[in-house]
Formats: sequence, C-alpha cells, structure tokens
Amino acid sequence: MSLRISAAVERWPVAGQFIISRGTKTYVDVLVAAASDGTHVGLGEATAIYYHGESAESCLTQIEDLIDTLVPMDVREARDAVQTLLPPGAARNALDCALWDLEAKAAGKPLWQLAGLATAPKPLQTAFTISLGDPAAMENDAAKAAARGFGLLKLKLTGEGDRERVDAVRKGAPDVRLIVDANESWAALDIEAEASALAALGVEMIEQPVPVGQDALLDGIKSPVPLLADESCQSSADLELCARYYDGINIKLDKAGGLTEALKMAREAEEHGLKLMVGCMLSTSLAIHPAFLVAQGAAWVDLDGPILLVKDREDGFRFEGGMISR
Repeated sequence: MSLRISAAVERWPVAGQFIISRGTKTYVDVLVAAASDGTHVGLGEATAIYYHGESAESCLTQIEDLIDTLVPMDVREARDAVQTLLPPGAARNALDCALWDLEAKAAGKPLWQLAGLATAPKPLQTAFTISLGDPAAMENDAAKAAARGFGLLKLKLTGEGDRERVDAVRKGAPDVRLIVDANESWAALDIEAEASALAALGVEMIEQPVPVGQDALLDGIKSPVPLLADESCQSSADLELCARYYDGINIKLDKAGGLTEALKMAREAEEHGLKLMVGCMLSTSLAIHPAFLVAQGAAWVDLDGPILLVKDREDGFRFEGGMISR
C-alpha cells in the first residue's frame, strides 16, 4: 500500500481579538494535512508555534519535503517515521494526527480505541480564555463568560498589575474557578508572594511563571497552588527538568508534535508525579479531536480554541454550559 499525502494552509478569523502579553491575533493560519490509502482519508490540523519561529508556510514546506519519503510506507510505518524525520512542532502534529485518523478509519475503529483509551471520551469542563486587558475590560469579559455558562476561566497575565486584574475578574465572576497564565513574566517578582496573593483570590493553578531557561528561579518556592510548565515543557524530553521545578505540565499537541508524543508525555508525566493540563492554540475542532482524547486524564482542560473563532468547522465540538463534547 502506498500513501497519498498533501497539506494546505487555511485562514480562520478570530472573534474580536485574542490578546496575550506577546501580542494580538485577529486571525489564525492553520496547517491541514491529509493522508490517504486510496480508500480512506485521514486529516490533521496544527497551528504554528510562533515563539519558535514557525509559520504555517514553513510547516507546510516541512511536510511537502517529506512526501516522497513517506508515500512508499504503510500508515503505521509512516507514523513511526515522522517521529524522527520531523522535530516536535506543528508540521509533525498535523501529519501525525492525519496518520492516526487514517489508521483508525482504515481499521474501522474510533480513534479513542486505537489510542488506547479504556472507554469512549466523556464531556469535559473546559476553560474559557480571558484575553489580556485592563482590569475593567477583563472584569466585563469574565462576567460575560460566566453568563454563558463557563465555570472555569483562564486569565492571561503580564507580570504588571496582575493582582488587580485577577481581583477585577473575581468581582465580575465571583463563582467561577480561576487559573492563570503568567506567560513567563514573573522573573522579577516575589513569586511566592504573588502566588499567595492570587491564591487568596481563588486562583487554583499558575501556568509558566518564569521564562524558559530560568526555571531554577522556582527552586525552593513554596506556592500554595500548583505551578505548571507550558513553554518549559515542549516534549517528553523536558519532563525530568519539569519534575524538579514544577507541579505539573501543560501538553499541547502543537508543541509536542502530535498525538503520539502527547500520549507518551501523559504516561510519563504520571510516572513523574506531575499534574496534567491539556491546552491548545487557536484552532478549529479538527485540531481539538486528538487533544480531547489526551485531556480525558487531565486535571485542567483548556480546549477553547474553536470558540475563540468567528466560526468553527461544521462537524465541530459542542460547547454548552462550559463543557466540551462531541
């Protein structure tokens, strides 16, 4: 059997603006890979990791350069091969997930079963992201999200005025659960004091407080809430370091390079005693499908990418009452 592989870039507008400390997004370009055995077609979607210098176009080129190498292989051989032929990142994610999807369809099995889950995936509570803004704007956005039924909000922070932002969100949505993403911005702060202040406001987890490479700043820190690694945990190769300084990790398939690596990370994180979060980049539901499987064992789920867009794919996930489900 020979494979047919192709890839293309698609642009999806963002609903309003998506603002973090690194900038503002009004659209997202996603990479869609397709793998076919002539009868079945598997699809995978990925979003370039911009802080690694990736773009949708550069990732597309990575896949196109591999097509001649992969087409003589069967689907399992190709999936094994891309683990070494491509580095962790969006190109490998799109192709890996397309090959998983193809293998499941060719076998006549649901993807969850092929991925080794014991039972079919269940609906999960997902975080809804509150973009970075002034306290009043974030309070207003939080109130609107709570009114829509979201019971878990993830706040983007910047290292300046974070307590005021969280306090404002708490006022706007007094009954929701809160987690925050510091986006590597706390290196100059008293991390223990900052974490304690946010814990007093009901924050239950803090993501990536320090810059990549400065993780040792967390050595000896006694935080009242778990500290999770995001940018500091790209793949399973980073788990040993993360286990020294963090309480958990955030798995994103775009960082990890696909479902294959994400499943490995989830298994090994448990062995290291690390708590698990599963997140996403801006994306459609096509990218969320494999992440949803990994998220079945996570303490925190942040798979709101599709609802941050103007529209999703027609066969996308349902987001109702703060839950994500098929």
